[in-house]
Amino acid sequence: MKKPNIVVVMADQLAPQFTGCYGHPVASTPHIDALASRGMRFDAAYCNSPLCAPSRFAFMSGQLISRIAAYDNASEFKSSVPTFAHYLRLLDYRTCLSGKMHFVGPDQKHGFEDRVTTDIYPSDFAWTPDWEAHDERIDKWYHNMQTVKESGMAQATFQIDYDDEVGFAARRWLFDRARDKAQNPQASPPFMMVASFIHPHDPYVARPEWWNLYSDDDIDLPAYVPPIEAQDAFSKRVMDGIEASTIPLTEEEVRRARRAYLANVSYFDSKVGQLVQTLEETGELDNTIVIVTADHGDMLGERGLWYKMNFFEHSARVPLIMAGPGVAHGTAANACSLIDLLPTFIEIAGGTKDMLGEPVDGRSLMPLARGEDDPVDEAIGEYCAEMTPYPVIMIRRGQYKYIHCDFDPPQLYNVVDDPLEKHNLANHPEHAVTAKAFAEEIAARWNGEALRQQVIATQKSRRALAKAMQTGNLEHWDYNPPSDASQQYVRNHMDWTVTAERYRFPPTETPD
Repeated sequence: MKKPNIVVVMADQLAPQFTGCYGHPVASTPHIDALASRGMRFDAAYCNSPLCAPSRFAFMSGQLISRIAAYDNASEFKSSVPTFAHYLRLLDYRTCLSGKMHFVGPDQKHGFEDRVTTDIYPSDFAWTPDWEAHDERIDKWYHNMQTVKESGMAQATFQIDYDDEVGFAARRWLFDRARDKAQNPQASPPFMMVASFIHPHDPYVARPEWWNLYSDDDIDLPAYVPPIEAQDAFSKRVMDGIEASTIPLTEEEVRRARRAYLANVSYFDSKVGQLVQTLEETGELDNTIVIVTADHGDMLGERGLWYKMNFFEHSARVPLIMAGPGVAHGTAANACSLIDLLPTFIEIAGGTKDMLGEPVDGRSLMPLARGEDDPVDEAIGEYCAEMTPYPVIMIRRGQYKYIHCDFDPPQLYNVVDDPLEKHNLANHPEHAVTAKAFAEEIAARWNGEALRQQVIATQKSRRALAKAMQTGNLEHWDYNPPSDASQQYVRNHMDWTVTAERYRFPPTETPD
């Protein structure tokens, strides 16, 4: 049986609530919607840590961040941790990364055979937080409300430059695989590509053609913003950290940010469409499982919060759509998360659990993708980064979500009946048994004090290393994609007619 290709199109900070197929009334996402209309839409998919690098390391390893010490945006992703790219190579796949994965450390490939762009963020330890001063505002590289206030329209940004490069490089790589196959069909393995874009991540700035898809009248304001005195303890610290508690926003500023965000969601959707079109043009679409997802969501003013860094629905949930051979058309209600994708890829590729080099925390989602029953209805999240002195743990199981931090009162929500999470049921008498069971499970599975000490130890180490790396001759880890101009396009040592035929796709038909 022919192994299907796998193409993952990943957004950054895309909350599913702001796409058409997940029910937003005005979001223009025709290409994502088209995939959902012929595939499986997962309606309770979560990230495992609501921050870029930790979420992506969990996604790639199939392991929770506490297992691999992937605590924050300056945690090293150790080269000894097996990733789905390693496993798929063992299963004879050609693997490629185009775009962002926020790898931190000297290993900037983590199993990908090809990497065709650099990353957009630094790969060193400079963004290390300090849990021994968790309540101190970080200035140089941390979020603040000025980002929201500057939302709007522009012709170019570093994010637009980056995503245009990512999309072009991904499409060219797909055409190269088609050219290889045309030259030698028997020596062309299946491929797995991750095309990872930075949009719609803040800054909320969009090009005119996407901005003009919407009008101010289209844009709704946040559905629920509790008064600051009613915020939970962790949300108060996050609001202080991003200055949302001290710098007020006007309705116009909020509306403008949400409009630009939707515009950039549509921009990302266009990239999905271009990649699907390329798969169609190369004859690979019918044999490719296409997956659209994100590393986390964006609060975008809901509950008075912005960006991510919490386990409320707009921050912690991600879109997850699968379409392709063997995938049914429908929706899956079971809770799941990004760590489930590694075992999913292994099943798609024909691998088995006995090939795993390390235990994984996820399960394959292929039963759900095929429309079958799955007894597991669970997602686990851990947050060990800024604005908290202790780990924040989330368990989503069935209709309930439980959030725990040793430093804060517990939170329990019925997210099915209360999707805006207005009512904390943790101390409600009718839910005492449920809350107690979650609390006991947390105590049994996590040692908050021990994990805190591990986090602080790595923070001290990384801050010292960050200072040292800025002293003397600097040696950067940032990925520099290989490029040899002497082998590109037409050169004097080549027969240009042979080169032209090599680049042409489909190739010229040979007369019988």
